[in-house]
Amino acid sequence: MGSDVFFILIGAVMVLAMHAGFAFLEVGTVRKRAQVNALVKILVDFAASTVAYFFIGYSIAYGVSFLQGAQMISGVREGSSFAPQGYDLVKFFFLLTFAAAIPAIISGGIAERAKFYPQLVATFVLVALVYPFFEGLAWNNNYGFQDFMEGAFGAKFHDFAGSVVVHAMGGWIALGAVLMLGARKGRYGKDGQSVGMPPSNIVWLALGAWVLSVGWFGFNVMSAQKLEAVSGLVAVNSLLAMVGGILASLFVSRNDPGFIHNGALAGLVAVCAGSDVMHPVGALITGAAAGILFVFAFNWQQNKLKIDDVLGVWPLHGLCGTLGGILCGVFGLEALGGMGGVTFMSQLMGTLIGIVIAAIAGFVVYGVLKKSVGIRLTEEQEYVGADLAIHKISSTPDEDIVGRKSF
Repeated sequence: MGSDVFFILIGAVMVLAMHAGFAFLEVGTVRKRAQVNALVKILVDFAASTVAYFFIGYSIAYGVSFLQGAQMISGVREGSSFAPQGYDLVKFFFLLTFAAAIPAIISGGIAERAKFYPQLVATFVLVALVYPFFEGLAWNNNYGFQDFMEGAFGAKFHDFAGSVVVHAMGGWIALGAVLMLGARKGRYGKDGQSVGMPPSNIVWLALGAWVLSVGWFGFNVMSAQKLEAVSGLVAVNSLLAMVGGILASLFVSRNDPGFIHNGALAGLVAVCAGSDVMHPVGALITGAAAGILFVFAFNWQQNKLKIDDVLGVWPLHGLCGTLGGILCGVFGLEALGGMGGVTFMSQLMGTLIGIVIAAIAGFVVYGVLKKSVGIRLTEEQEYVGADLAIHKISSTPDEDIVGRKSF
């Protein structure tokens, strides 16, 4: 048991590190006036997520409460229902890092114009109630959901590491938030044409993508949750999907560095669901398809639909997560070299159910907040930037002081 505790603890720490990746990906993509806000949002959202998930969310998903004595929850006392050596506690830690990815995903879509505290309230509600509801359906068979899926479609809905449970959920919730907020001032001209707002720092963006990519091997491989269940197939499938996303986005974006680094993430998002059942060639194809989807969907969203999703979290997590959930039911089939145990219809229906829950939650949670307390900075606050308006300091305060003196 001690080896399992250590195994899942390392996984939790690796996924915790991914939140630094979320932060720096956002720092590099937003304009300079919102870099501090990006860093603070991700960190504080993680803290709020921890409280929400510990006291409410984990119990909704798994029916487990830690509001008992330390001897009980660490499995020390004889007759305790908890596993020895605090295994259930580190399992909570590991699954918390998944839950906290929901607000981290949303953060990138609403960047530069969202109020701070209303977003913190949204984080608490989503991690306490919305995310664990679907998590419990998919990963704990709550309300007999998986029994129904198996009876109706021949197999349980399979989402090994969260293409749908985490990423599609986060991306589709974010779509509601982005639409409720509206576009940044100046993002689209009077004629409706897109006005370029390029990333502030490609180096920070690339660092964020690298940190996420490395941590993702904890996200996927450690989803086995037991050392005896770990599989090298998951690691290699994750690797090839990442590579497929990189190469596909390289070609279709014509060597755009932002798309290339996000292409790696698109491939990893898509392979989460089927990383334990796909053949590596299927994982490569899945990653490549996700890389292509992200590039075209991002441009379509920004330029045709006029949706100002700053980091493209709906295409990256929402659509690529959807793609991954469905393709698990294709490349996971034995006929295509997979491990089997999946069906296309189960994957399609399970994915669609997740999307519906997420989309409704996004519009309801952010709609209520918009009507009650407001979710957007004032025009003046947005003009000076979220860093100064909310945190009273910029990412380079020494340069600002020099600039003021010279002025």
